[in-house]
Amino acid sequence: MTDTANARRYSIGAMIFHWVIAIAVIVNWRIAEAGEHAAAVEDKIAIFANHKALGFLILLLTLGRLAWRWTHPVPALPSDLVKWEATLARTVHIIFYVLLIGLPLGGWFANSLAGREIDMFGFFTIPPLPVGENAEAAKAIFGFHATGGSIFIYLIALHILGALKHTFFDKKGGIFRMLPFGKVPG
Repeated sequence: MTDTANARRYSIGAMIFHWVIAIAVIVNWRIAEAGEHAAAVEDKIAIFANHKALGFLILLLTLGRLAWRWTHPVPALPSDLVKWEATLARTVHIIFYVLLIGLPLGGWFANSLAGREIDMFGFFTIPPLPVGENAEAAKAIFGFHATGGSIFIYLIALHILGALKHTFFDKKGGIFRMLPFGKVPG
């Protein structure tokens, strides 16, 4: 890979964070869907325990990714992007970070209001925040959490469509900026 290609491609660390978090988010969405459709209450509780633990792990990974991003340069957006595409790309990325941090924190806050700790896959528990119990507030925040999750999935679809458009339609190597292989045209 040439230095010019490296300047247009994300670092290996950024790639690892990106793909691990992306897979974790998709898996966590599917876990939440399974929990919503579980017939038995015991099954629902067990499934959502995994959703909560993975959500907290996503929060930690996101904080690691932000630390990486602040210490490693990111490639500039291609200069030939149409202005609305560049604005949309930046806006979606900002919203991604807001959701990657806000959804787990909101879930932890709602669980705390419900008086529940978060079991981290049986290894340890994260205690509730010291906020006192309020079932109605917890229910409302869980509703916002679910809505935020749905918005996140739609934005992920938009992100994937944009990457595919820039890779295969525009022939600008969009997806290869976040992969260690493939051609990223100059």
